[in-house]
Amino acid sequence: MTAAPDVVPLPEDPLTEVVAAVLGDGSHVVIDLLDVVRHQDGPPVDVVRAGDDLLPRLAHENALDQALLLARTVLRPGGLFVAAVPELDKLGRLRPTAPPPKVSGRGSERQVTVQLWDWAADGESYALEVVRLVRGAETWEVANTVSTRHRVLSPDQVAAALADAGFGAVQRLSPAECGHPLPVWVAVAPA
Repeated sequence: MTAAPDVVPLPEDPLTEVVAAVLGDGSHVVIDLLDVVRHQDGPPVDVVRAGDDLLPRLAHENALDQALLLARTVLRPGGLFVAAVPELDKLGRLRPTAPPPKVSGRGSERQVTVQLWDWAADGESYALEVVRLVRGAETWEVANTVSTRHRVLSPDQVAAALADAGFGAVQRLSPAECGHPLPVWVAVAPA
């Protein structure tokens, strides 16, 4: 049997604000979508969340449908699934090689994160390499790199996958509505 996750206050981010708007302020039992397999025998949770590139990565690995089914089963009735999902279906025709770099911090604490995209010939998937640079003593240094492969998901595909997994009240929130740079999907576990 899996130990119950701690009740933790959600970290401050736009996904948290969406959860608070639906469930109310307070502490909620939250797990990441990648942790649902380990939590199958644990008590129901309030929220399962998925970060920016997780659903497209799981889709590429043909694991999205199973992950969403597991997420639904670990949620309490009325619990929430929230996910930020990039919408690149229109970009597949253009096949850009990178979005703008992301800069955070100031002075010696400044970091630059760069994404590099290599598109499949059909525009339906892309390899993603994320490179994080940190300020060294005299020059920029590579702190780490991560490489994955992602399937491009349209809004219709995300909505269908959530509905097929048994979620209700599936809703897509635009960046203007939720404060996240990507659209955020919210779905409710059935009662």
